[in-house]
Amino acid sequence: MLRVGSKATCMACRNLVSTNMGVRFRVPLQKLHPLSRAIHHRYSGNTNPQRPPHRTAARYFTSMSRLPMRPPKPPPGSGGRGHQQQRNFWVARLAARLLKLRYILLGSAVGGGYTAKKTYDEWKDMLPDFSEYNWVIPDFVWELSEQIDLDKLAKALPEIEEIAKLLPDLDKIGENFTFLKSLLSSGVSLGSEVKGASGLHLLLETSGDPPLKATDSSTAAVQEGSDKQYKKSSDKEKIDNLQEELLRTQLKYQRMLERLEKENKELRKVVLQKDDKGIHQRKVKKSLIDLYSEVLDILSDYDANYNTQDHLPRVVVVGDQSAGKTSVLEMIAQARIFPRGSGEMMTRSPVKVTLSEGPHHVAMFKDSGREFDLTKEEDLAALRHEIELRMRKSVKEGQTVSCETISLSVKGPGIQRMVLVDLPGVISTVTAGMAADTKETIFSISKAYMQNPNAIILCIQDGSVDAERSIVTDLVSQMDPHGKRTIFVLTKVDLAEKNLASPSRIQQIVEGKLFPMKALGYFAVVTGKGSSGESIDSIKDYEEDFFQNSRLPRDGMLKAHQVTTKNLSLAVSDCFWKMVRESVEQQADVFKASRFNLETEWKNNYPRLRELDRNELFEKAKNEILDEVISLSQVTPQHWEAILQKKLWERVSTHVIENIYLPAAQTMDSGTFNTTVDIKLKQWTDKQLPHKALEVAWETLQEEFARFMAEYKGKDQDDIFDRLKEAVKDESIKRHKWNERAMDSLRVIQHNALEDRSITDKPQWDAAIQFMEETLQSRLKDTESVIRDMVGPGWRQRWMHWMNRTPDQHIRNETKNELERLLKLHDEHTAYLANDEVTTVRKNLEGRGVEVDPVLIKDTWHQLYRRHFLQKALSHCNLCKRGFYYYQRHFVDSELECNDVVLFWRIQRMLVITANTLRQQLTNTEVRRLEKNVKEVLDDFGEDMERKTHLITGRRVQLAEDLKKVREIQEKLEAFIEALHKEK
Repeated sequence: MLRVGSKATCMACRNLVSTNMGVRFRVPLQKLHPLSRAIHHRYSGNTNPQRPPHRTAARYFTSMSRLPMRPPKPPPGSGGRGHQQQRNFWVARLAARLLKLRYILLGSAVGGGYTAKKTYDEWKDMLPDFSEYNWVIPDFVWELSEQIDLDKLAKALPEIEEIAKLLPDLDKIGENFTFLKSLLSSGVSLGSEVKGASGLHLLLETSGDPPLKATDSSTAAVQEGSDKQYKKSSDKEKIDNLQEELLRTQLKYQRMLERLEKENKELRKVVLQKDDKGIHQRKVKKSLIDLYSEVLDILSDYDANYNTQDHLPRVVVVGDQSAGKTSVLEMIAQARIFPRGSGEMMTRSPVKVTLSEGPHHVAMFKDSGREFDLTKEEDLAALRHEIELRMRKSVKEGQTVSCETISLSVKGPGIQRMVLVDLPGVISTVTAGMAADTKETIFSISKAYMQNPNAIILCIQDGSVDAERSIVTDLVSQMDPHGKRTIFVLTKVDLAEKNLASPSRIQQIVEGKLFPMKALGYFAVVTGKGSSGESIDSIKDYEEDFFQNSRLPRDGMLKAHQVTTKNLSLAVSDCFWKMVRESVEQQADVFKASRFNLETEWKNNYPRLRELDRNELFEKAKNEILDEVISLSQVTPQHWEAILQKKLWERVSTHVIENIYLPAAQTMDSGTFNTTVDIKLKQWTDKQLPHKALEVAWETLQEEFARFMAEYKGKDQDDIFDRLKEAVKDESIKRHKWNERAMDSLRVIQHNALEDRSITDKPQWDAAIQFMEETLQSRLKDTESVIRDMVGPGWRQRWMHWMNRTPDQHIRNETKNELERLLKLHDEHTAYLANDEVTTVRKNLEGRGVEVDPVLIKDTWHQLYRRHFLQKALSHCNLCKRGFYYYQRHFVDSELECNDVVLFWRIQRMLVITANTLRQQLTNTEVRRLEKNVKEVLDDFGEDMERKTHLITGRRVQLAEDLKKVREIQEKLEAFIEALHKEK
């Protein structure tokens, strides 16, 4: 292959290349002219035509193609073929020139495009940045632009002719302004003839009549005198007509705006509710006012040494009782949401209302997920009832008002965004049924909210009563003497106009001339006719009709921007947001400094502990307590039965020995012994034994629970949980009640166990003898201890330890010695002394000079005989060790009647069966019920913040709580400030 240039050295090559001028390509060597091939092989050093050419030949061929050459002469005999070839050559050259022109045009287009783009970018950079104003048009508008039917939207809008009808008469307005100009230029003074003439001239000019030309001064004076009275009446009529026309124009504009706003609300509702028609669900972001309200909610719960929670703006609504505070707030919220009463105090605690715009008119409490539809009367009634319940619940016993804040949010179309706090009405006298400190409490609550330097005070004054009776104006003047953050509202203006003899008094009030207090603005509103059943729409219509027909605006006593609650809400909202923008960043800096101080204190005092607040510590303690309860289920059955059997015998052993065994054994008769034992066991089983067994089981469960908690405490447990765990344990045990149905079944089981008398094998016999022997030895030891205490120390203790007997102990010792001699003489003596025996012992003692009482003799005899009997019973127990053979074969041998062994075997078997039954009930039922009780107690404690604060306390807990609150407040404030800047 050979690379060829745009020109060739022979006609054949030129013909081949002529159709591809200006493009390098490879041509097979066989297709070249013989001359070209020869040149190629010569300069490439290749003698073989079949070998591939060398590159130098290609370069030579290319260089030759660039030389200017004449077209060769046609060979002889070619005829017109040469001419044809020459024509083809010029055609090829012309095509090459045209192809060059294509590249020139292409380059020009590329360069021109680049230049145009650069120019566009320069102009674009010169334009202002409109990205900050994207909030004007919501995002969903762009998404719905293709889905909204523009034709329907255009039909929904009012026609141009209809809008033109609502517009004022511009010609008439021009006449009125010309007339005003004439009045101002003439000073509206008729004292001067010249000024009167010029005024008349302007008046006539304004009315359209041609001006009069005075021929001389006398003619003008006569004319002025004749028209003076007419001019006065005409000027007054013009002024009245002008004021009425302005008022009508304003009302027309207001009605048109309200109608357009209503249509806008409906359109926005349709747009926001169109999710099921192809519009994808957008992630709902919290509005700016919701973010700010969350900050205020957290601040209201923040209880620390920092008073920054009072420095964030909010609108504080204050006024005298029944002045119309709640009604004004309802008009701003556009719903009758508060409970109402005639003359009685209804607002008993501060109510924070967060107003914001939304597609639906709903209300919701901060701590509840229920939405109240404010367009439905039943939901409004339920909301009012809930507010009243919350107010009464917040008031402590013996009080009338509370400082606890109720947080409520209201959303709806066209509602101005702001945060208002409705406070209890200020009273002058404490009436019956109120607490003695009610007046002072209301004053302190109002001052606490108003002393915030960034709070906007909405002072409500009742216009239907004498202004001198107002209390709240003096209070507001004390809190804001310069009136830089106070807005004054005069309510019930309709009643004021009707009752006041001088309506100018209303003008003095709204101009700030009657009260010493100062304010940013003064407003006059009407909040209905006084009926609790009026709707917001009817109140608005009544307010509009009143101000349209009232003489107050018509006579200039009230300006247009000072009337209606709509203008009031706009002014309050503007003032609120202005205050927020001026102060919120400063408050954020204060919290940032507080956070730094708290974090430094934690690092210095608790460097190796996590920052767990009270709720997190409670959850940690809750898990530990539940683990301890679960460990009860891991106790082995053998451990349960051993503990239950031991404790049950400790509880019933005294009754068995004193009331069953000793009375029966002291009868000295086998038949009487068995009969007495059976009767007493039956009575014991029916009445006392099941109760005692359940008490033992319940106490055992408590002790094991306490033991596990104590063992868990030793495993590096935090001692901050001690009070909580002790309280949970006590409350759980207090709530736990043993299943009463288990008592009946347990009674049957115990009765059956005690009825059995058949000992089947020798090990059971030996076990019963051992049990009897241990029991009797324990009782004998206790009896000897009682006797020692009665008679005092023996001779060895007296000589070795220098101890002496008391006179009573000396008497008892002499009595004991005398009674022991009696027992030696009568080894089979009964348990009781006869009267003659008591007399004999007494006389013997008196013979030795010891005076003794018969009661003391019997008491001493009881203990001595008890010791004597137990010693004999132990010796008999040793004899019965070999008596199982006689018992098994039912031999009758008076010396080996071991009925007492059988009794102790029956008792021992009853203890084993009872312990097994109680263990099953514990592991299968009671442990689970206790665990359930513990969970319920923990849940109750978790919901009771006051108790949780009492049980988990200390500087470490309080510091962690403060850190959490300050961080949360700072984060919320930063998010709010960021959103606020975006809205700007």
